This record gives sequence, C-alpha cells and structure tokens, in this order.
Amino acid sequence: MPTHNTTPRSHGRAGALLRHHAPFRSLFAARIVSFTGDSLSLVALMLHVADTTGQAIAVSLLLVAGDLVPGAVSPLAGAISDRFDRKRVMITCELAQGALMVGIALSLPPLPLLLPLVALRAVTGHVFMPASRAAVATLVTGDDLPAANSTIGLGTNGGEVLGPLLAAAMIPFLGVQGVLLADAATFFLSALLLIGIPRLPPARHGDEARSSLLAETKAGLGFIWRTRPVRIIVLGFCAVVAFNGIDDVALVVLAQDTFDAGDSGVGVLLAAVAIGLFAGYAVLARYSPRMSMVALLIIGFAVSSIGNLLTGVAWAVAAAFVVQTLRGVGIAAMDVATNTLLPQLVPSGMLGRVFGNLYGSIGVAAGLSYVAGGFLLDATSAPVTFVVAGVSGTIATAVVALTLRASPPWRNLPGPR
Repeated sequence: MPTHNTTPRSHGRAGALLRHHAPFRSLFAARIVSFTGDSLSLVALMLHVADTTGQAIAVSLLLVAGDLVPGAVSPLAGAISDRFDRKRVMITCELAQGALMVGIALSLPPLPLLLPLVALRAVTGHVFMPASRAAVATLVTGDDLPAANSTIGLGTNGGEVLGPLLAAAMIPFLGVQGVLLADAATFFLSALLLIGIPRLPPARHGDEARSSLLAETKAGLGFIWRTRPVRIIVLGFCAVVAFNGIDDVALVVLAQDTFDAGDSGVGVLLAAVAIGLFAGYAVLARYSPRMSMVALLIIGFAVSSIGNLLTGVAWAVAAAFVVQTLRGVGIAAMDVATNTLLPQLVPSGMLGRVFGNLYGSIGVAAGLSYVAGGFLLDATSAPVTFVVAGVSGTIATAVVALTLRASPPWRNLPGPR
C-alpha cells in the first residue's frame, strides 16, 4: 500500500513534521482536540460518581466500563481498522462518540445506566484507536516514525495536561453537564479535522481479501502469539499496566482523604502524569531517532512502576506531584518505544489488529487493576495501594527485562532499532 510520507529525513523533528507534512498535521490536530475533551469528561465523571456514591469501588467501576469492557472486543476493533478505509473508520467513530457524549451529558443517568453508556462510548473509541495508530505508521515511515509518534504523544498529552486543569476551573461554573457537552463538541471538531488526511485503504491481498471479519480477527490474535518479539512486548506492557493501572483511582483518594486537598488537589495530581508525559514526549520528539527502542521500553516500564512506589511514601501533594510527573516521563517512553517497534515487526495489513489487540489487552489489564485496586483501596489506604502497585510493577519489569535478555527480540527487527 502506498504511503503518504512527504517529509524529508532531515525534517524528522516535531516542528518540521508539522510544517511540511499536511496529512500528519491534520491527524495531529484531530487527536489533540479529542484527547483534551476526553480528559475533561474523565475528571467530570469521576468527580460526579465519587460525589453521588461516596465509594472508591464506584469510581473503579466507571473506569472498568471505559477499559475492561471495550478491551474484550478489541480484537474485532483492530480487524475493522484493517478491513476498511482507516480515514472513514476514524471519522465515523468520532461522530458516534460525540453523539453518545451528548446523550450522557443531557441525561446524567444513575450509575447502573451510566456504566453501559460509558462502555459503549469507549468501545467506539477502541475502534478508533488502532485505526489512528496504524494511520501514523502509514503516513510517516522510516526514521521519521519515532519523531512522529513522539509528536502525536506530545500533542495529545498536552491536551491531557490542560484537560484536568480546565475541568477544575470549568466545573464550578458550567457543572458536570457543561463539561460533558464540551467533550462532545471536541469529538465533532476532531471528525471535521480528519477530513484533511488522505484515504487510507486496507492493505489486504489474496485469500485475506475474501476472508470474513471473524477470520481476520482470529488471524490477528494468531499473529501475535506466533511472533515472539510482538508477544513479549504485548505481555510485558499488559503486566506493567495490570499492576499500576489503579493510580487514577488512588490519586483521587490520596488527594481527598490522605492529603485533604479537595477537588483542586485531585486535578493537580491527575495533571502531574500528563505534565510528565508532555515533557517526555518533548524530549523524545527530538532525540528518540538516536535511541534504542528496546532499552527505552524497559526504562519506561521501570520508571512508571517506581513512580507509583515513591508516590506511596510521599508526604504531601507537592511530593506526590513530583514523582507522578517523573512517572509520566516513563509512560511516554513506553508509548514511543512500543509504537515504533511494532511497525518494524508487523506488516501494514496486520498493524491495525496488532494495535487493537495490544491496547485492548491493556484496557483489560487496567480494568482488572481498577477492580482489584478498588477493593485494596477500600480495605487499606491510598499510600499502601501505591506501594503494592509500584513494587509489583517493578518485579514485572525485571521479569520482562530478563526475558528480553535471554531471547533478544531485536535480532528480528529490520532496519534501525
């Protein structure tokens, strides 16, 4: 399948990509707008559920609806992004998410009805995700890909830095409904921006061009299981998330109960990871083409886990803010390394399914972490939960590093690593 890379190698850094690559610029802008809205609505819904139920497990269930349920259908979502024009898939998903968010905002249903609506919106988002990840690798290729992934991460997480802070400022004036309607508007604007990218038709050949969607879904799962480097990346990422995913819920409890910092403290601590992500992506946008992606992946796993461990022993909001910011840098490293390694290992026609299965599995791991961590939070405290999560994630990182050393997957990688 032809690519649309119009950027010279010398223009591989973030600013040059945005100046000289119009399709990539359109995708970049759409992702920023959509992610900013997502972070707004996440904070609003978490505070709404916490205020109306008063239970950490209820907030956990909200996050489960957004991650665990959609993760179960991610193999199919990835197959959709490989079977149809990825541009059309992305636009359709954004319009659907906007419509669903309008419905949630206008009704603000009780928790038993809210959870299915949140899950349905998240399922649509999980169809969007592999299509957008694969679109980046199609629009930008070669040595420019690490910078492109870093640039996308820089922009989207810039939105996530702004989102919680905007939510904290907007909720007193607009209320939860107003913030949720603002999120709906970002989905519609994102769909409009995506019109600026070229068609991204599926790269399906031979028997696969005549196969069913279910058969393609099974083929995507089989490819991951048979391809050892891909399998190690997927399982390692999921293990680290399974242990550390509870941090979103635990930060709310840490700010409100442990530090007695109120809703403003929640917004500040939730913004800390996003600030770290922004800083990490900014550095990686400039220097990642010279880095070993495998080493960057392991470093990211380690920093993200140790950051939670140190949050558990933090003595004030300021200290927790610092270590959560450092943790964000580690998550940025995980993301850039993974999104750069996989296109080197996976054929274009399979890439949507691999990304779909990866991020779907990550969602399932995060959902399980929310459930287990929610019960741990209610039984103990936020500091204990962070220590348990950090220690477990660090052990998982060590296991992944030893596995990679015993059977280095980078021997199978074509081209620069």
